[in-house]
Amino acid sequence: MAVFDDLRDADRFDAVLTFDLDDGDPFQVPIDQLIDSVSPRLGGVNDEHVRGLAESAVELPPILVHRPTMRVIDGMHRLRAAALIGRREIPVRYFSGSEKDAFVLAVHANVAHGLPLSLADRTASAERIIGSHPEWSDRAVAVATGLSHQTVGHIRGRANGDSDQLHTRVGRDGRVRPLDSTNGRRIASDVLRDDPSASLRQVARIAGISPGTARDVRDRLARGEDPVPNRQRAGGSRRAVTAEHPFDSVQSARIMSVLESLRRDPSLRLKESGRAVLRVLGAHAVIAAGPQAFIEAVPPHCAGLVADVAAGYAVAWQRVADVIRQRDKASA
Repeated sequence: MAVFDDLRDADRFDAVLTFDLDDGDPFQVPIDQLIDSVSPRLGGVNDEHVRGLAESAVELPPILVHRPTMRVIDGMHRLRAAALIGRREIPVRYFSGSEKDAFVLAVHANVAHGLPLSLADRTASAERIIGSHPEWSDRAVAVATGLSHQTVGHIRGRANGDSDQLHTRVGRDGRVRPLDSTNGRRIASDVLRDDPSASLRQVARIAGISPGTARDVRDRLARGEDPVPNRQRAGGSRRAVTAEHPFDSVQSARIMSVLESLRRDPSLRLKESGRAVLRVLGAHAVIAAGPQAFIEAVPPHCAGLVADVAAGYAVAWQRVADVIRQRDKASA
């Protein structure tokens, strides 16, 4: 059965993808054959919501699973709840399309029902969908993510490098800041219009600006003013200064590609020990994919402690890599 017809209607372009789910009754699938999804939820599974579902007497709908990889597209909370009450099987509907389409389906499903995605979740999802479906218009991405098309437009501009928002400087406190906040202010204004209840820290994290700048944007909107000061609109963008240790986007892309291949490997995804390896690797994917949001979320008074932990992890991971390489050479 086809879903997402609203994407075609909203966009009115001819080549938009359709999403087809397998027809027929749901399959009863053993829980231990299913693996965690690449969830659009930045915070992962909500344990409180899982407990609520487990205690509910209502029969829950089937979960949605990507047939080629057996990864859960929609229904991780239902899956965890079923395991919590001791079930060994769960009803499943399959989606047999591509992994990038499976992610869009996951986002749209969680915007429409269940525990709704946060504003940060939807913004991060929009960035990913823009990268995986560059032919989609802003309105199509907006329908899939529950954002306004104006917000999606600003996110696209930032992702495509059309703004100095991509150019940053590392300050003395170790925090990464943009040299020109013009585009960030535009994103923040869209976010605040979409969700006036959003906190300043949340707006700042999404837009890539400081909480103080986010507050200024909110105050300007309340006064009916342009979120960008006159001097910034008139002066244009300043020349970008490259950070001393820029993150390698090529290496990040390679890491994410290898991780996707590992998730498809049956020797990992079909064994509990292998799934444990995937979970640990997946927990660090946010750093490989783009660490700026993580860095910005670290409070200044915790910077030294977080840096020490991160450095310790780096040393531990290097040791793990060395041992695995030595074992591989010994078995060759």
